[in-house]
Amino acid sequence: METADFIETLRRDGELLADFAVLAGWGTAVPTCPGWQVRDLVAHTGSVHRWAAGYLAGRTQRTPIESCAPKDDHALAAWFRDGHRELVEGLTAAPADLECWTFLPAPTPLAFWARRQAHETAVHRVDAERALGAEHREFTPEFARDGIDELLAGFHVRSRSQVRTEQPRTLLVRATDGVPDTEQPSAWLLRLSQEAPCVERLADPSGAPADCTVRGPSAALYLALWNRGRYEDLDVTGDASLVELWRRASAV
Repeated sequence: METADFIETLRRDGELLADFAVLAGWGTAVPTCPGWQVRDLVAHTGSVHRWAAGYLAGRTQRTPIESCAPKDDHALAAWFRDGHRELVEGLTAAPADLECWTFLPAPTPLAFWARRQAHETAVHRVDAERALGAEHREFTPEFARDGIDELLAGFHVRSRSQVRTEQPRTLLVRATDGVPDTEQPSAWLLRLSQEAPCVERLADPSGAPADCTVRGPSAALYLALWNRGRYEDLDVTGDASLVELWRRASAV
C-alpha cells in the first residue's frame, strides 16, 4: 500500500471513530477493551494521535505517550477531532525525506507513521463500532494483510513479545483470499519458543509444517489476531492451545 492510502484510511476511520463514540455515549462500555468506557477509548486514541503528530516535526528521541484529554466529556469530541485532523494534515504535508524517531522497520519514517496510525485508528474504530453495536465496516484484504504483517513481523519479533512457549512450536497464519498486490505475503509462519517469535513470510504456504494453522479471509484474520474478532469465524486446525496462548499473551 502507498503512504497516501494509509493517510486516507486514517482520515476516514478517525472520523468514523468520533461519530460512533458520540452516538454510543461516553459512559458506554467497550466490549473489546475490558474495563474501558467510550471516553477512555477516545482519550487514548486522541492522545496517541497527538503523540504521533509530534514526531512529524522531526523529533528524533522517543517521548512517552501522555494522556492529555479534557476532563469535560462535552469537550472530548472536538478535542479528538482537532488532534486527528492535525495528524492527517501533518502526514499529508510531511516531506518524503522526513527524519524522525520510529520503532518498527519501514521504508521511511513517513511511511512508518502513516501505516502505524492507520492501523492504530482502524482497530480502535472497530472498538467504537462494538460499543455502539453498529454494523461492522469491512477492511479491504490489502489493508488487512498489511495489518497482519505489521502485527506479526513487526510487533511480535521484538523482545517485548509475550507470545512464548516452553518447547518449540509453530503457528501458521494463512489468508485464503487474493489481493491485487502480489508482493504481499499470503501466510506467516511463527516459530515459537522461550524467545520472541521468529516470523517467516510465505508467498506459498502449501506444505509448510505447523503445529497449529489458522486460515481465513484476511479481514477476519486481522480482527482475530488483534483480538477484535472471533476464531470461530476461522478454520483452526492442529493444537488449538496456541490460539489460546495468542489470545492471552499477544496484546501490544
